[in-house]
Amino acid sequence: AAIRRLSLPSRARPISKLPAGPLSPQLRLYSRDYCHLCHDMLAALEALRGEPGVAFFDIDVVDVDADPVLEEKYNELVPVLVDAEGRELCHYFLDAPKVREYLDALR
Repeated sequence: AAIRRLSLPSRARPISKLPAGPLSPQLRLYSRDYCHLCHDMLAALEALRGEPGVAFFDIDVVDVDADPVLEEKYNELVPVLVDAEGRELCHYFLDAPKVREYLDALR
């Protein structure tokens, strides 16, 4: 998958952006490089994205350690998955039913 940088209002830099499509719903994963739960959630999101019947979605991965504000806000909660409006969908582990429900509501 291609890696693209995002323009964020804070100094946080995204780790990666996994492309979906031009009109796809967007989810943001607050993460850190050395976090195994973060890597697990990203893998679970990628698997969910490949499931039949699940709306395809973009995943923006943002390194919380690149911004002191994000680090303070999400420090011990990472990984944290939020929707396009910044509302938390889950943290620590992927809540696949909640994410499916969110994506279904956007159709």
